Amino acid sequence: MTEQLHAMTPHHLPFYIAKPGEPDVLMIVMGVFLVLAVLGVGNIYLRLHSLPERMAHKGQKLQFEIVAVLGLLSLFTHIHIFWIAGLLLALVDLPDFSTPLSSIAGSVERIADNENPRTEQPVDETAMVQETRAMERTAPVASKPASTPAKEVRGHV
Repeated sequence: MTEQLHAMTPHHLPFYIAKPGEPDVLMIVMGVFLVLAVLGVGNIYLRLHSLPERMAHKGQKLQFEIVAVLGLLSLFTHIHIFWIAGLLLALVDLPDFSTPLSSIAGSVERIADNENPRTEQPVDETAMVQETRAMERTAPVASKPASTPAKEVRGHV
């Protein structure tokens, strides 16, 4: 059997037309290209989609969890406003209110625990000493538990 071309076939065929019985090289190349293109575009899409989360994570920001949830919501619901909100939240640096407020609360607590003896000075110190000695004689001695801290006593200047 000789391979005869059809009478209507032109004598010069382009390279992309496969002869009968031979593999179609162009189809194989295009199939590989299509798979790589789909994987590449998907990778770019997922990298772009996780951009707000990566931005919030690098900055160690407080709102990282909120940005991550907004990113997941936008991924699964296809509502793009969640992604935009996550991106804006990742870009904005929220001020830290908890550290100054806890410092203020600690300072106020220390001020409340301290007693200021200068404002309540007794008129007659000898009368006060006699009163305390009389109370010590009549009242039973109560021992302090070891866990209570001793209060600081300020001396008179």
